[in-house]
Amino acid sequence: MLAPMTGVSDWPFRRMVARFGVGLVFSEMIASPHLLAESRKTRRQLVADAAARPWAVQLAGHDPATMAEAARLVEGEGADIVDLNFGCPAKEVVGKAAGSALMRDPGHAGRIMEAVVEAVDVPVTLKMRLGWDDDQRNAPEIARIAEDSGIRLLTVHGRTRCQLYKGSADWPAIRTVKEAVRLPVVANGDITDPTTARRALELSGADGVMIGRGAYGKPWVLAQIAAALEGRPVPPAPAPAERLELILEHYGLMLELYGRHVGSRNARKHLAWYLADLPNGRALASEVNRLDEPEAVCERLREIFAEPIPLAAQPRARNGGKMIFPTSIGFCRQSI
Repeated sequence: MLAPMTGVSDWPFRRMVARFGVGLVFSEMIASPHLLAESRKTRRQLVADAAARPWAVQLAGHDPATMAEAARLVEGEGADIVDLNFGCPAKEVVGKAAGSALMRDPGHAGRIMEAVVEAVDVPVTLKMRLGWDDDQRNAPEIARIAEDSGIRLLTVHGRTRCQLYKGSADWPAIRTVKEAVRLPVVANGDITDPTTARRALELSGADGVMIGRGAYGKPWVLAQIAAALEGRPVPPAPAPAERLELILEHYGLMLELYGRHVGSRNARKHLAWYLADLPNGRALASEVNRLDEPEAVCERLREIFAEPIPLAAQPRARNGGKMIFPTSIGFCRQSI
C-alpha cells in the first residue's frame, strides 16, 4: 500500500505508483473541517484518478459529527475506502486534538470511529501509531475498540508520537496489535525494499506493508516489493530513458493540477528525489530547481539524461524484463 503523505501522495504521484502496480493508494491527509469548508487546496487533495484505483481517502479531525459528514462527502466523491488518521505527529495536528493525539483518549477515538462507520457504506480503515509515548503504548487497546466499532483494517506505524520519525520503527511491537484483534493489520515505518518488507512482516506478523518515505523518487519500488513477497520475478528499476519519460510526465501532471507557478514549486522535491541516485544528484537537483520556467526545467532534465548515467544498484529481474511506460503526454511533451 502507498501511504498517505501530506504534500506527496497527490493524484500525480498516486498515478505514477499505480503505473507499476500497487495494492491500494491513499490520498494525502485531509482535514475534515477544511474539506467541509471547501477550501481550494483541500478540494485539490480530493481529486480522484481512475488510473489509481482502489482509492482510499484519509481524514483527520477531532469532532465525530464533522468527521462523519466529511466521510459522507468523500464517499460521494468516489472514494472506495475512508481511512481515519490517528497517527499524524505534527504539532499543528495534535495541537487540535487530532491525529496521534486521539490515542490519548480511547473513548473519544471510539466515538469518532463509530460515527464514521455508521455514516458511510464503504469500508472504514484506521492508521495509528504504537501510542503517544513509551509510557502509553496503547495501540492494542485502540485496535480492540476499532474492531468493535466496525473498522475493517488497521495500519500501524511502528513508532510512538513522541518519537516523530526518529530512531527505528519497532516492528515487533506491531505484533501486539495483530495478536489483539482478528482484523487485517498492515505494518508501516522504515520499509523501503524487499529485504525490509520481509523483515517487517516476519517480526510483526502483519498481513501487509505500507510504504511511505521509501517511495520518494521511486514510485516503482512498491511493485518490486510486491513481486519479491509473492515470489515473482522482481522488475528492474526504469532505465535512464524510461526514467526521464516518467519524470517528465509526473512534472507535467503537477503543472496540470496546480498551475505553472505552484506546480513547478511543488514538483521540486520530487525532482530532487528522482535525481538523488545519479552521480552528483544533489548538485543536479539544486541546479534544476533554481530554474524558474517549466520549459527550462524540462530541457535541463533532457540534457541530464542524454548522457550515459550509472544508476544505483536495483533489484534485478530474473526474466530480463523491463518496466513499460505508456507514451508520455502533457506539458513537457507538448511544449519542448
